[in-house]
Amino acid sequence: MTAVVAAMITAVVGVLGTLFAPVLTQRISARQRAEERAETERLRRFEERRAAYTSMNRASRQFSTLLKDALHRLRDGVYTDHERTALEEARLEYRDHYAEAQMIVPERVLEASRAANRVLAEADGAVKRIDRGRPLEGEDPESVRHALTTEGDPELAAMRHLMRKDLGVTD
Repeated sequence: MTAVVAAMITAVVGVLGTLFAPVLTQRISARQRAEERAETERLRRFEERRAAYTSMNRASRQFSTLLKDALHRLRDGVYTDHERTALEEARLEYRDHYAEAQMIVPERVLEASRAANRVLAEADGAVKRIDRGRPLEGEDPESVRHALTTEGDPELAAMRHLMRKDLGVTD
């Protein structure tokens, strides 16, 4: 009797194994596909963030550089329509990249970008007022350039540092 029971148990286990093998294979395959989709999505988001950081960094640096250049030219009395147009184009490009980044970057990076944006916007407003001959009291090209350098450069560096940290770049 024990040989018969053992044979029946072996047969039942064999049949169950045969029946459940495709189900088990399907579950394992589905789990692997889900993990692959999750990894693909993680990589897509990472690349999206990296692209946003790169373009925002480039645009903010260009805007800052052109603001400083405009202040030097205003000081020297050689600020022309060409520089005005280039500065406005840089401002618009920066604004677009800033708006794009607001939708996909972590809050800590947004906080740093807001601080940099505040300094850049104040300097841009000052450049326009000085150019129109309507500066605020104490506002001249040198004082604005000094503020842009002493406040703006560190804010841009802090923003860049947080972006690099978020991307896993270590020094």
